Amino acid sequence: MKYLYYPGCSLEGSAQEYNISTKAVLKALGVDLLELSDWTCCGASAAAAVSPLLALALPARNLAIAETIADVSDMLVPCSACYLNLKKVEETIRREPGVLVKLNAALETENLKLSGRIRVRHLLDVLSRDIDLNRIRSLATKPLSMLRIAPYYGCQCLRPYPVFDNPERPVSMNPLIEAAGARVHPWAMGGICCGASNLNTHPTVGISLVTALLKEAQGADAIVTVCPMCQLNLEGYQNKAADACNEAIQIAVLYLPQLLGIALGLPNTDIRLDLNLSANTAFRKKCEI
Repeated sequence: MKYLYYPGCSLEGSAQEYNISTKAVLKALGVDLLELSDWTCCGASAAAAVSPLLALALPARNLAIAETIADVSDMLVPCSACYLNLKKVEETIRREPGVLVKLNAALETENLKLSGRIRVRHLLDVLSRDIDLNRIRSLATKPLSMLRIAPYYGCQCLRPYPVFDNPERPVSMNPLIEAAGARVHPWAMGGICCGASNLNTHPTVGISLVTALLKEAQGADAIVTVCPMCQLNLEGYQNKAADACNEAIQIAVLYLPQLLGIALGLPNTDIRLDLNLSANTAFRKKCEI
């Protein structure tokens, strides 16, 4: 299996452990990744506030570059925000041909052209639908039966494009967690918003959302997610959430490929738990790391 790989900005900054563990786990599973040459920012959430066309043109540039590579048709994207922006271009030009004309007029300045040939795939989509679970089981060397994991999806990898899971009752992580040997924490919060940028713009609202998620995850050994912003919010605001509810709520918040990497026995240089603020001594001891 071979995919184009679009890491996005967060994975080269605040979510380096997501980038490193994703590459290492997919390599261990026999997946070839070809990182997109000269990729640029997808526009995040800021571009739309400036110009609707710019919000499409920025991710469209990356897709147009991807189309210059003849032998690959799927582009794997780990960051949920990047996935959403790139997927929006794919869906928009399919439904609105007039938008494609405008985008190609903008891309012409770089001698690029977009046709819509590339299929945008989230990392979780690839792991849950393309990877044989038996391969994960057969390669797992570290038993994780002592771990109870709360799968957290967030909003953007499932909404508004429910390509590979039900956004209201997501379950695509469950078989992967179980293939790694861990148990799934039963909860109904996997698709509930973490607060996103409200943690900065409307902190009271944001903290209340983070607090609700962290409280519901109590009893689990870790929350596992596939979104850099979700991971940052759930990990970085635990002290404020504890103050808000006057309870001690501390829990490790990992990326899914980090959990898989632990099960596969990969070294810390491939998992980088040292970059997780919440991967405390108790969690490491339970994993025997």
